[in-house]
Amino acid sequence: MAAQAEYFIETQLPNHQKHYGSFTFPSILSPNPKSSPSSLSVFTEAIKFHKPFLDSLLLKSGALLFRGFPVKTAKDFNDVVEAFGFEELPYVGGAAPRTNVVGRVFTANESPPDQKIPFHHEMAQVPEFPSKLFFFCEVEPGSGGETPIVLSHIVYEKMKEKYPEFVDRLEVHGLLYTRVLGEDDDPSSPIGRGWKSTFLTSDKAVAEERAAKLGMKLEWLSNGVKTVMGPIPAIKYDKSRHRKIWFNSMVAAYTGWEDARNDPVKAVTFGDGQPLPADIIYDCLKILEDECVPIPWKKGDVMLIDNLATLHSRRPFDPPRRVLASLCK
Repeated sequence: MAAQAEYFIETQLPNHQKHYGSFTFPSILSPNPKSSPSSLSVFTEAIKFHKPFLDSLLLKSGALLFRGFPVKTAKDFNDVVEAFGFEELPYVGGAAPRTNVVGRVFTANESPPDQKIPFHHEMAQVPEFPSKLFFFCEVEPGSGGETPIVLSHIVYEKMKEKYPEFVDRLEVHGLLYTRVLGEDDDPSSPIGRGWKSTFLTSDKAVAEERAAKLGMKLEWLSNGVKTVMGPIPAIKYDKSRHRKIWFNSMVAAYTGWEDARNDPVKAVTFGDGQPLPADIIYDCLKILEDECVPIPWKKGDVMLIDNLATLHSRRPFDPPRRVLASLCK
C-alpha cells in the first residue's frame, strides 16, 4: 500500500474543530476518493499498514475522527478496534451501566437520553483506566447527542492560572470519591451500574477482593454497597507529551453523580475529606464548556480518543441514538 495520503486524507469540519498552532483538534480522516474502492477489509488493512502514522497523529491531536468509512455494524467496529492492535481493558470499577454487544464492544453509557453526561476522563476515579477509547455511531441521533471533547492540558492551564491555590491543594491532597451502588444495574441513572456488574461477580467476597486490587474500600449496606476510592491524584503528568493534565472526575462527580442513592456534593471531596468549593467546580465546568469541541455523530463514524489527552461528555438527545464503545489498555 502506498503512502497514507493515498488512503487517508485529513478533512475539515467547520465549527467542530479547534486549531492550536501546529495541530487541529480533533484530526478528521476520510477515505481518499482517488484510492481504490473502500471496503471494510481495505480499511482495516490500511489501519494496520499506517499504524505509525495514525499513532503519531493521535499523539499530536489527542483525538481522531474517522468519517466516511464502511463501518456499518458492531461486528465491523470490533474488526476496526482489533486492527489497531491495542490490548483490551476489562470494564471493572467504572460507574456507567453498559452491555456487551460483540467481542470487545460495549454500549456506551446507557443513561436516559434527556440526561447530560458531564466531562470526564474515562475511569479517572480508579487506578487502572484505559489509555485509549473508541466510539462508534451505529445509529445517529434524531437530534442532539453530540460528544463534546476537550484537551485536558488546556483545562489544567486555565484552572492553574485562575485558581492557583485550589490547584496546588488538589496536587497535594488529590481527591476522594464516594459512591453507593445497588445490587443490580439501574438504567435510569448515569451512574447506575450495580456492584455485581461493577466487579463482574455475584459473590461479595470476590467483589471485596477485586475492590481491594483497585484500592477501593467497600461498606456493605442493606440495599447495596458504599464504595470509597482514594485519595487518588487529581492532576497527572502526561509523559508522552511532557505536560500536566486535568485527569480527574471532579466535575462529573460533583455535578452528575446523582440518583436515588447518591448525593453528588458528597460524591467527591479533597483527599483529606474536606468539601470542595462549589463556585470553583462550576467555573471549571464553564471552562470545560468554553474550550470543548462538540462532535455531531454521523452513522458509521469511529472516534479514537487518547484518554490521557482528552476529556469527553454527552449531550442530551432525541432518540434514536446508538453509540458503542471499546476500552483499551
